[in-house]
Amino acid sequence: MPLTMYRMTVPVLQRGLSALKLYLDKAEAYATEKKIDSSILVSARLAPDMLPLSGQYQRATDTAKFAVARLTGIEAPRFEDNETTIADLRERLAKAETFLASVAQDVFNGSDEREVTIPAGGGATVTMRGDEYLPLFVLPNFYFHVSMAHAILRAQGAPVGKRDYLGHYN
Repeated sequence: MPLTMYRMTVPVLQRGLSALKLYLDKAEAYATEKKIDSSILVSARLAPDMLPLSGQYQRATDTAKFAVARLTGIEAPRFEDNETTIADLRERLAKAETFLASVAQDVFNGSDEREVTIPAGGGATVTMRGDEYLPLFVLPNFYFHVSMAHAILRAQGAPVGKRDYLGHYN
């Protein structure tokens, strides 16, 4: 099977979202075991100037949905960015997963050559081809936020490990 933009986008992003879902299972179990309010985990952050766990989930799911939308020209669903509980984060993940699963492979045809414009801060934008956008922005940004979610939970004592991050190999 040839390597396609679809295969490098949807299944890869779905895999990362699956890791984020597993993290929520482990965070919830950890909070129950330690008798702590799970909202402490949802609002935890690694450093004062970094996003909390909820923000990492928001940015990861935004990156996933906007990547698909920008590469295919379809509209991304709107999420409110108001999650404060593990249940809220589960719901957000489910909406992102549903959106990704709804996009047909053939909609990605030509997405490698599609011009994609993204915000670059301060009102500036950057434009690049889809085959640059995916490996140079989407995947590093997406996995940054998945990694930060992992690190926040580890820093809080939750038992997440490398195998949870990597997922299953098949």
